[in-house]
Amino acid sequence: MKKTVSKADIRDELLQETQRFLKEGGHVNEIPRGKSGRDPSDPPIFLNRNFFAEPKSPRTPVPEVVAAIEARRLAKKSRAPQRQRRLPHPRRKVIYDDFGEPLRRIWQEE
Repeated sequence: MKKTVSKADIRDELLQETQRFLKEGGHVNEIPRGKSGRDPSDPPIFLNRNFFAEPKSPRTPVPEVVAAIEARRLAKKSRAPQRQRRLPHPRRKVIYDDFGEPLRRIWQEE
């Protein structure tokens, strides 16, 4: 069975990679807490979007396509659905003791 990776394992791996990076001559720039990558004088992002900037495009009427779809829908509705009968098959049932602990599993016909 494959061992699951825990958060502690991921933290250790990241720490080792960071230490290796620093040993090889890399450096980390410290950025003060609360500093953002966005300029505060920029307007909010949601104001820059133009969702409905273009005029409405005219729609093309397609009555023959709509009629074909309606005919298929009505044909499907008029057919009587054939229900397939499912054969009973055994199901696994857990037997519990008086304290709610599982004792054993049995197969039970329905």
